[in-house]
Amino acid sequence: MHVRIGRTAITPWVGNNRLIAILLVVLLVLAACGGESDSNDEAPTAAPLTSSPIAQRETCQATVTSESGSPTADVASPSLLDPPTREEFLAELLAACPMSEAAETGGTILLAESVDISTVNGLLTNDTTTQLITGAVFEALIGISPLDGRPVPGLADSWDVAEDGLTYTFHLNQDAKWHDGVDFTAEDVAFSFDAALDPNTGFPYRTIVDDAVGSYRVVDENTFEMTATEQLVTFLYEGPGAITVMPKHIWESVAPASWSFDGGSTGQDPARVIGTGPFKFKEWVQGDHVSVVRNDDYYDKVPYIDELTIRVLPDSDASVLALKQQEIDIMEFVPPAQMASVQQTGGLAVDVYDFFQFTYYAFNLDPEQTDLFQDQRVRQALFYALDRDSITQNIFFGYGEAAMGTQPPISPAYAPDQMEPQYEFDPEQATELLTEAGWTLDDGVMTKDGQKFEFEFLYSGGEPVVDQIVTYMKEAWETIGVRMKVTSLNGGALISRLEAGDFDVALLAVSLSPDGNQSALFACDAASTGLNFSHYCSDEWDALDEQQRVEFDANTRTQLLIDQSATVWADQPVGPLRFGVARTGYSTKLQNFYPNAFGLLWSLPYVWIEGGAGS
Repeated sequence: MHVRIGRTAITPWVGNNRLIAILLVVLLVLAACGGESDSNDEAPTAAPLTSSPIAQRETCQATVTSESGSPTADVASPSLLDPPTREEFLAELLAACPMSEAAETGGTILLAESVDISTVNGLLTNDTTTQLITGAVFEALIGISPLDGRPVPGLADSWDVAEDGLTYTFHLNQDAKWHDGVDFTAEDVAFSFDAALDPNTGFPYRTIVDDAVGSYRVVDENTFEMTATEQLVTFLYEGPGAITVMPKHIWESVAPASWSFDGGSTGQDPARVIGTGPFKFKEWVQGDHVSVVRNDDYYDKVPYIDELTIRVLPDSDASVLALKQQEIDIMEFVPPAQMASVQQTGGLAVDVYDFFQFTYYAFNLDPEQTDLFQDQRVRQALFYALDRDSITQNIFFGYGEAAMGTQPPISPAYAPDQMEPQYEFDPEQATELLTEAGWTLDDGVMTKDGQKFEFEFLYSGGEPVVDQIVTYMKEAWETIGVRMKVTSLNGGALISRLEAGDFDVALLAVSLSPDGNQSALFACDAASTGLNFSHYCSDEWDALDEQQRVEFDANTRTQLLIDQSATVWADQPVGPLRFGVARTGYSTKLQNFYPNAFGLLWSLPYVWIEGGAGS
């Protein structure tokens, strides 16, 4: 199974997310901050820094070193003219990550999640839990390498790029079939693009794909051609990698506006949930579990296991208990406070690894909503007042690190030394900046022109680790005379207020593209078509964005991305709090299981269960 190209997406610690941008699928609620439940309810205090306790097991992912830099550095400008063939990619993958032959086949793998999936329609997928299922059933023309994030073959064995740098010709796998036995052809690809770009279908990334793709056509049943709107270094991610291919013979009779509630999307008609992937859909019992079974006729690597089931458990505590009692096999994010307990439990292990996300709070810079944050000095003051290292040490037990910029350590543009100012914890500097901006302390509250510095802070709470962050921020800002009213909302309500611009400040997180592109977050146009809820608009940032999207030299483009990160860092339209790490707990019975930044279940077709049976 090839890792599906994903999309940049906001994760406001909720299940139903607004996903208009491109390039990595949404992390779930607490994956966003790199963690889940924590039993300590005390607000954090400053603590000595230690290095993040990263696990030592090989994750089959390129390693970040001071000599090599980010493993995705070259992905900033992928070699579009010389893509790997399927055979070349497989050889590279197995050389870097040897897979043992299964001593036994069969069995079921059980994975716990705290939220249910939202659909079984691959084209309508817009959250990570759902992607775990639809990504096993459906495929795109291309995927991303779990080694370094580069585009690799999916339903297309290979592709050519014309001399104009705009025309891409995809050569489809001729052995691929739909799960009902019907041949997969280029007509299915064209139909899927038609459906995705129809505004009535509900494809969440339509605007981004439409901006990148100029035209497309069927050349013959095994060949598909696409033309980019311009020479875009991100085209493979934003075009062919963004569209899940759906079967024309199943969906052509369904009106686009009816897709979301069709039995092939709700799972009520399993015969309509037809993909080309290594697993077939079995059943979805909403609120309880969803299951897929092995596709014995898969054209690529046929899985060893019989079945994958996602169980919906109420919270992280329930998942940890189930993992310890061998009632599940995998838990994607073990809470920091329970890491030691899980690691000390016989038959269990935890992999810790960097991934593409950062946690932040977003200001609303729309003056019609509030004028509190228009002054850059005010935004910087609030950031100086937060001890972000303490958050990592005392809430997350040293896992992850304080953010420096908007590009996490695994990003090609991670450059903490180029971020200015450093924003070291300095409440006195915070107070000085507020004073410079015209605020004075009056009875413990900063006041300006008769207005008190008070605002509403939105977040989706319920898990202790998230609540602790908010509690700390509230107390830290109160020490400099800034008051915030905390409002915890469920996911849908929070998203609705973000989309309506009805907020002052909100706690969010984002999963990012492996190529470093952040247009959907900070471009001026993204305030209406992307995830720029802050309504941030910088001519400097947009000028850099225009350059990075068409810059094919890796080193030059990486520096442009760094400059963009530094611009946001200085302007502070958002306050980057931390770069998290994933902490995946699993049964040691699972062989060849290598979760990493490019996919929790990318190695699933190779996984076999020691003993031949699941939990």
